[in-house]
Amino acid sequence: MPNRLADQSSPYLLQHQDNPVDWYPWNDEALSRARQENKPIFLSIGYSACHWCHVMEHESFEDTRIAELLNDRFINIKVDREERPDLDQIYMDSVQAMTGHGGWPMSVFLTPDGQPFFAGTYFPPSPRMNMPSFEQVIMGVDNAWQNRQDKALEQAAEICEHLGRASQTPPSHDEVPLSLDLIDDAVRGIMASVDRQCGGFGTAPKFPHAMTLRLMLNAWARTNEADLLEQIEFCLTNMAAGGIYDHIGGGFARYTVDRRWLVPHFEKMLYDNALLTGIYLDAFLATGNPVYRKVVVGTIDYIVRDMTNPDGGFYSSEDADSEGEEGKFYVWTVDEIKSALGDENAELFCAAYDITEKGNFEGKNIPNLLNGLQVALELADGNAELLRDRLEVSRDTLFEVRKERIHPGKDDKILANWNGLMIDAMARAGLALDRTDYVDTAIKAAQFLLDNLMKDDRLLHSYRQGVSQFNGYLDDYACLANSLVTLYEVTADSQWLKQALTLCKQIVEHFHDDQLGGFFYTSDDHESLIFRNKDA
Repeated sequence: MPNRLADQSSPYLLQHQDNPVDWYPWNDEALSRARQENKPIFLSIGYSACHWCHVMEHESFEDTRIAELLNDRFINIKVDREERPDLDQIYMDSVQAMTGHGGWPMSVFLTPDGQPFFAGTYFPPSPRMNMPSFEQVIMGVDNAWQNRQDKALEQAAEICEHLGRASQTPPSHDEVPLSLDLIDDAVRGIMASVDRQCGGFGTAPKFPHAMTLRLMLNAWARTNEADLLEQIEFCLTNMAAGGIYDHIGGGFARYTVDRRWLVPHFEKMLYDNALLTGIYLDAFLATGNPVYRKVVVGTIDYIVRDMTNPDGGFYSSEDADSEGEEGKFYVWTVDEIKSALGDENAELFCAAYDITEKGNFEGKNIPNLLNGLQVALELADGNAELLRDRLEVSRDTLFEVRKERIHPGKDDKILANWNGLMIDAMARAGLALDRTDYVDTAIKAAQFLLDNLMKDDRLLHSYRQGVSQFNGYLDDYACLANSLVTLYEVTADSQWLKQALTLCKQIVEHFHDDQLGGFFYTSDDHESLIFRNKDA
C-alpha cells in the first residue's frame, strides 16, 4: 500500500512511495505530529540519481523489520535535496559538524522541533568498515532519546547555536580592501592542491570543480602565468579522455571514484554539465584546442537530445543505475563491440578506448582515451585522419546499439537555478560557435521558465508535469538573472535585460540582510527553519 509520498511530484520521493516505512514529506503534519507525540524525527535526504540512495533504500527502507523499528520510534520524513536545497544545506552542515564528512543519502535524527542531535550518511544493513548497522543506529538513537533526552536536547541546541552563528556574524570593523591580492592568494592556495600526476584537485574521489577551474582561467587571462594554463589544460584534457566523460553519448558524470578520472559514479547532473560546458568553451576560446570544442558540442548535444523538455527547459539528472546495476547502460564487453562493429573496426576501437577481455570496471569496460590512442594510431598505419574518421563511425554505431538498452531513470524536474546555468552556457556556446540552434534552445528554455516559474514578479524553484512549487531560493534568482543578461548580450533583445533587473530587485528586497549585510539563501517570507542560512 503506498505511503504518504504517493501524491508528491518529486521522482525521488515517488521512488519511495511503496516502502513499508511510514514516510512523510516535509510538511506541517509531520512536524506537528512529532511535537504532539514527543517523538524524534528521522530525516532522510537524497536525490533520484544517487546510487547509494538506491542502495540504502533496497537494503533498509524496503526491509519490513527496519520499517517497523522506524515507524514505532520515529516520525520519518523523506526529502528530495533538489526540491529543498534549504533543508539540504542546513542539515548537511549539521552532518559535517558532527561527523567531519558529508554525502548522500543523508541520515539525520532530529528533536521534535527539528534540531539535529545525531547524524550520518549511508548506513549498511550489517556492521562493516567501521560503520554500525542501520539497526544499531536506530536502537542507539532510540535509547538515547528514551533515557538521556535532556542530553540529546542539549547537544541539539549546541549544534544549532554553532551553525546559526555563521549567518549572524557581524561585519568586521577592520576594513579589508578589495584588491586582486585576495584572488591571487586564493589561486596560490588552489595551485598548492592540484594533482600534477592526473589533473584536477586532490586524489580520490575526484570531482571536476568547474568553478575552481574558472577562477584559475580568469586569473591566467589577467596574469598570463604559464603554470596556471598548463594545469587547467592538464585537468580538462584528462577529464575529456577519462571515463567521467561519456564518449558514446556525450555529457559528464558527477565524479570519479579513482584518481585517474576513469571510473565514474555514473549519474549525470544538469548543473555539472552546464558548468563544464562553460569552462570547456572558455578554454577552447583561450587555446583553440579542438578537443575542448568537441566536448562542448558533445555535451550540449546530449543535453538537447536527452535532457530537454519539448516545451522548453532542461531536466535535472539521469540515474547511475539501470536494471538494478550501477553503470550497466554505459559499459561494454569485447564481444559486444565485435558484434556491433565487426572484427576489424572492433580491434581499432578496443585499442583506442581501452576495451579488454579483463575489463576496467567489474569485468566490463568504460570507454576512455587515457592511454590507447597511440596504439590505435599504429594500427591505422599512422594515419591520424583515417583513425579519427573510423572511430567516429564506430562511436555512432555503438550509440545506436546503446539506444536499444534500458535507459537509466531520468529526473524530469525543471529547476530554476540549474536551468539558469545551462541557459547561460548554451547561449554563450551558440554565439561563440555560430550555432543558432543552441541560442534558440536557450531562448526557449528561458521563456519556459518565465512563463511557468514566475508569479507576481516572484520566482518559484521547481516545475514538473504542470506543477510549479517552492519559493525561489537565492541561487534560483541569481542564476536565472545571470542567464537572462547573457541572452541580452547574445541577442540584443532588451526584454531579457528587463526581466533580469526584475529578478535582481527581488533579491535585494527579499534576501538582503539589512542589519549585518550579505544575502540569505531563503527569502524573508520563506518557511521558518531552525536558522536562516547564508550560502557563500
